[in-house]
Order: sequence, then structure tokens, then C-alpha cells
Amino acid sequence: IVLAGSSLMPILNVSLLAGLVLVGLGVLAPSQARDSIDLNVVLLVAGSFGLAAAMEASGLAQRIASGLVDLMNPFGVLGVLVGVVVATMFLTELVSNAAAAVVVFPIAFAAALDLGADPVGFAVAVAIGASAGFLTPIGYQTNMMVYGPGGYRFADYIRLGAPLSAFSMVTTVAMVNAVWL
Repeated sequence: IVLAGSSLMPILNVSLLAGLVLVGLGVLAPSQARDSIDLNVVLLVAGSFGLAAAMEASGLAQRIASGLVDLMNPFGVLGVLVGVVVATMFLTELVSNAAAAVVVFPIAFAAALDLGADPVGFAVAVAIGASAGFLTPIGYQTNMMVYGPGGYRFADYIRLGAPLSAFSMVTTVAMVNAVWL
């Protein structure tokens, strides 16, 4: 935890090192370590990277984000802000949170300037929206990590994630409106 938290080593390397230490010290048997790997989660992660690349390369992600922002434009600054947050949250369920932020940020920045709003508030909204992947197991890496071992179903994420996503969206819009708009 100290190595990863202090940025001395990437978290992936630290995790692999910790696994090796656990096996090396006899805390885990090699067979236990091997059996703990859920191939469904590994395949899901690999597939989500492919889907994200395809959505970005085809321009679909850009179309989704800009379409939602354009749809909300008649509702003014707050409407566009809601559109930015919803578009970011939607995309982060399909692609990585970093990819969602990269796709939506230029749209949000341009929309903020067009509306005469502070672009910092829109950037904060994109950052928070990209971190709010609660609706699907592929929405965020930790969702995938607990999906198999926790015995969750896809519908569990939607059932529990929808209220959390709605709360995050409302809170983000309210705070950005109070601080930057």
C-alpha cells in the first residue's frame, strides 16, 4: 500500500509483488492463487478495452457525448451541465473512465465557453462523472474485481447503482452550480 500510495511503483506491479510474497511466504498455496483468478473477469476487462477502442476510433463516443450536450442546450447552463455529467457517466459505463473524460472534456470546455460559464466547473463535472461508474460491472475496474467473487449479477449493479448515480449527478450539478456558475 505504501509503495502504490507513494507512487514508487504502479499499483499493478505492487499487486503482483504482493501476490508473489504471499505465495513465497506460504500464506497462499500456488494452487489457491491460481484458482482465485476469475477468467470471466479477465475476459470482461479485455473485452471492455476493445469496446472502448472501437467506440473512440469510430467516433461513436464523441457523437453520444456531443448529442446529449446539444440536446440539453435549450435548458441553458444548468441543462448543459446536466448533459455533460450524464454523457460522462454514460460513457464511463461503456469505456474506461479516462477515455470517457478524454472524449467529453473538449465538448464540455467548448460548451462552457459558448455559454459564458466557467470551464473549470465543467471540467470538475467531467472528472466526477467519469469516476461515477456504478451502473455496470464494466463501469469501473473495482466493479469487475468484485463481480465474480461477490456473486453479483449484472442487474445488481443497475438496481443499486441507479440511485447512487442519480445522487452523484444531482450532487455534482448542485456543487458545481454553487461554486463555479
